[in-house]
Amino acid sequence: MDHGEARFYLMGERAAVVHSAPPATLSCQRRIWWLADALRARQSYCDIVPGMNNLSVVFDPLQQDGDAVLAELETLWHAAASAALSPRLVEIAVQYGGEGGPDLAEVARHTGLSEAGVIAAHSAASYVVFFLGFQPGFAYMGGLPEQLATPRRAEPRLSVPAGSVGIGGAQTGIYPAASPGGWQLIGHSDAILFDPQRAQPSLLLPGDNVRFVAQGGQHA
Repeated sequence: MDHGEARFYLMGERAAVVHSAPPATLSCQRRIWWLADALRARQSYCDIVPGMNNLSVVFDPLQQDGDAVLAELETLWHAAASAALSPRLVEIAVQYGGEGGPDLAEVARHTGLSEAGVIAAHSAASYVVFFLGFQPGFAYMGGLPEQLATPRRAEPRLSVPAGSVGIGGAQTGIYPAASPGGWQLIGHSDAILFDPQRAQPSLLLPGDNVRFVAQGGQHA
């Protein structure tokens, strides 16, 4: 089914998808987050996976009819247009520069700012979590100031420490766990981004507002 702003379709026998045409916008993502919460409250689906401009629902074809799932998605999608969303504000302390931010000087060079200017701009911005991916708890955020956009490293590191705060192109993010990575590392946080023992394992969730708080003693 195609309803102009969004398409509703089945993907195989076990999944239904709602997909909105690009570009990604905050208003579209808010509808997707609201839709995901509404579907989870029903507790009738195997899995619900919000993404960028889309949401997938995994269901049991022996218990549920695909066309009925699509109809429910369509009904809730239109209801989401008028729903209010109250985002959380999550503040994350960051130690900029030094050993935990070895690429701060490179970002400063690329942007034409001083290192202190990079820190000030990065910590002054307000970010929004669009979706989680790459690693459990890794938040893709919108809101990086255009002046801070910096290309990824030509040679990715084999291991980026957990808690590293980086810039990759027009995005910023935090590595929840150690992994290879090519983002420019400008700081480090002790925040635990993902803990499977917590009732809500991921510290950051789609729709959250995020502020980075510069800690004293950072390299500048």
